Amino acid sequence: MSLNQEITRHIVDEYLPGTPPEELADSYDLLRNGVVSSLQLLRLIAWLGNHYDVPFDELDVTPDDFRSVAAIVGLIDQHRRSLGTSSIPAN
Repeated sequence: MSLNQEITRHIVDEYLPGTPPEELADSYDLLRNGVVSSLQLLRLIAWLGNHYDVPFDELDVTPDDFRSVAAIVGLIDQHRRSLGTSSIPAN
């Protein structure tokens, strides 16, 4: 499963139960459309940090970095590139 698919699946399972993953567009605004509230955003960040070993507390991030699946994937890919690897296994 790709990074994009894993993140999409998690968001659908946690915040859009009953929605087929393929219906969540990569660019869909999760914050503006109320899919993820501010409290849920904290939970999502914690899950991403634990699952992909990304130290978000050490990174300069804003809510915009988590606005869509595409933004989240871009942030994780950017972190991986900064470490010099593109294939960090998920936990």
